[in-house]
Amino acid sequence: MPAYNAEKTLAKTVNDLPPGSVDEVILGDDCSSDRTVEIARTLGLTVLKTPRNLGYGGNQKMLYRAALEHGGDVIVMVHPDWQYDATKVPDMVGPIAAGRVDLMMGSRILSGAETMPWYKYISNRFLTGVEELTFGLRLSEYHSGFRAFSRRLLETLPFERNSNDFVFDTEVLAETAAAGFKAGELAVPCRYFAEASEINFWRSTVYGLQTLLVCLKYRLAPRHYKR
Repeated sequence: MPAYNAEKTLAKTVNDLPPGSVDEVILGDDCSSDRTVEIARTLGLTVLKTPRNLGYGGNQKMLYRAALEHGGDVIVMVHPDWQYDATKVPDMVGPIAAGRVDLMMGSRILSGAETMPWYKYISNRFLTGVEELTFGLRLSEYHSGFRAFSRRLLETLPFERNSNDFVFDTEVLAETAAAGFKAGELAVPCRYFAEASEINFWRSTVYGLQTLLVCLKYRLAPRHYKR
């Protein structure tokens, strides 16, 4: 769980995890200014803290390193903002544990995107279309924050050299395609409300441009995304 000021929603997210569905929950706190760490420890989570605010991608790098070091065979990323439906974790893990795919994505589009703000829906559809033409992973959405990975995939991808910013997620998908891994997806409902983490319009615009740049670089030099 990559966290930043998630005190209002962390317990809800953790409580949604079906009993026995995970062996360990690791929370990465990216220098929150609220009670996120205190609440996480009360809930019995393994808590890691970044030495400084690293950003969304930097937090994920720390978490994936820890998950691999702790022996995880399937690693699931769930945002602690209660936006994605954490009850779907077993369904995300199943296809990977069965060896059918190495990456699972929780798709808001497959579940019906009626609750997604219209401007997010339009940008999501445009960027996903470009990414599907570029990477060919056969996904209905490339921008979900609910993801599951096989150990083999994370040990293969050169994710440590990726950005520490939000475009980290796009770079991971480019690396997945470059390495020839198979991806799958699952319909996952998503909630939009005041406490859910969102990036502002300017950051969203930068993220969109960075995503298009990743697609261009992949077209010109796909080997760049291989180890």
